[in-house]
Amino acid sequence: MIEVEDVEKIRIAYFRDGLSIREISRTQHHSRRVIRRAIESADPGEYRMVQERPAPVLGPWKAKIDALWDESQQMPRKQRYTARKIYQELQKEGYTGSEVTVSRYVGQKRQASRAKQVFLPLEFDPGADAQVDWGEAVVELAGERVTVPLFIMRLNYSHARFGMAFPFQKQEAFFEGHIQAFRFFGAVPKRITYDNLKTAVYRILSGRNRQEQVAFVAFRSHYLFESRYCTPGQGHEKGGVESDVGFSQRHFRAPMPRGGAYEELNNLLAAACRRDLDRRVRGSQESVAAKLATERPLMLERPPTDYKAYREHLATVNPYGLVPLDTNRYSVPGHVSKEVRVRAYAFRVEILAGEEIIAQHPRCFGQEQDVIEPVHYLTALVQRPGAFEHAVPMRRWRAEWPPVYETLLAELRRRWPDERGLREFLDILALHKDHPSELIVQAVETALKLGAVHLDGVQLCLRQLTAGQEQPPALDLSGHDRLAGIGQPPVNLGQYDTLLSRS
Repeated sequence: MIEVEDVEKIRIAYFRDGLSIREISRTQHHSRRVIRRAIESADPGEYRMVQERPAPVLGPWKAKIDALWDESQQMPRKQRYTARKIYQELQKEGYTGSEVTVSRYVGQKRQASRAKQVFLPLEFDPGADAQVDWGEAVVELAGERVTVPLFIMRLNYSHARFGMAFPFQKQEAFFEGHIQAFRFFGAVPKRITYDNLKTAVYRILSGRNRQEQVAFVAFRSHYLFESRYCTPGQGHEKGGVESDVGFSQRHFRAPMPRGGAYEELNNLLAAACRRDLDRRVRGSQESVAAKLATERPLMLERPPTDYKAYREHLATVNPYGLVPLDTNRYSVPGHVSKEVRVRAYAFRVEILAGEEIIAQHPRCFGQEQDVIEPVHYLTALVQRPGAFEHAVPMRRWRAEWPPVYETLLAELRRRWPDERGLREFLDILALHKDHPSELIVQAVETALKLGAVHLDGVQLCLRQLTAGQEQPPALDLSGHDRLAGIGQPPVNLGQYDTLLSRS
């Protein structure tokens, strides 16, 4: 193929130097046909294959490959011939060429068979439609680099978007993402489009029909929105939210966020979503916030109470006072070998006996971990004080409790060397069941200063702290003679004489 520099030389030689086509062909070594084309146009044109390249080895087998290809197109998608399978079939019949040659020819047929997709610009009514999808982002969480799932919801009219990070894509996270998105938008869209997520779809039926998960139907019924599902493999049917996944990833990755908990990461993403409301969509004179204000009155109102986004199951407390959830275990107070109900929210766990919540824990996202609240084991330790030094709940607690507790324990053991001092200490720790830790620490410090190193002394200091101010001074009634006798009536000893005279 002639280059643009060669065309320039030909045109200069012909038009400026006055050389003939014959002379140019002799000096520049181009055919006369090429020279005439360069004289006609300065554009060198594109390379076009005039005739197909010879394929002496593959050529006789192309008809066989075409037949196998046509046969493959009639099979189920997962059972069609691959290029390697076609090559193996040809080898059985005597083909001696390379696999690369066959793969190249099959690739050409595959490319030619693909119909070019044409997409249409879409327009949505205010408040009518939204889209939901999951994405991923890499973050640094508690010093460790991890990949976290991102829940994304987008309103189709205003282009307002909401994102939230979760440790997993389980149903409780799916529901919690919706709830927080509805709070962010201030209303509920009338219809939401999804992929065929397992958290929503139990079975894909013909067309757009789906058998939905029972829990998702209950969730949808609570907020009264409609659900719509994409055709399998056609993610472009909700292309808006697909691009918003990239938006959330960029806001996570530039720079990579660092935090100790998911709450910090979600505060970061929520702030980014709020800032995003100030942008203007191409072709619109209004900001996203203005368009959201327009469509919010046309959306569904949020119910007075949010849906309880938890997954519940029954469990039995083991002899160590622990209840299983996934691969982890959570402590409960003194309900050994009783059946309880475990409610797993996205970020917390509630354990109930009947209708009473007996324990709450932050949800653990590790594997095979025991989440222990030491206060749950104080009753058992009072009965078995000899286990205090080696009990796992106490060892974990002692590693992080304030130094004043060690001072208190040493003083109690000095006063009562027997187990009474330890029992008194455990009774003081039991105050954590009803009072915040900061207040108990202050009460212990005050009791140590006053020398009231016992349960009653700590309780007295605790009551004074909870009462707030000191007792007010007595009311001064001097100058108010009419009120001076109130509250201090004189003693009438004559009443005793009357009593004695009656006896």
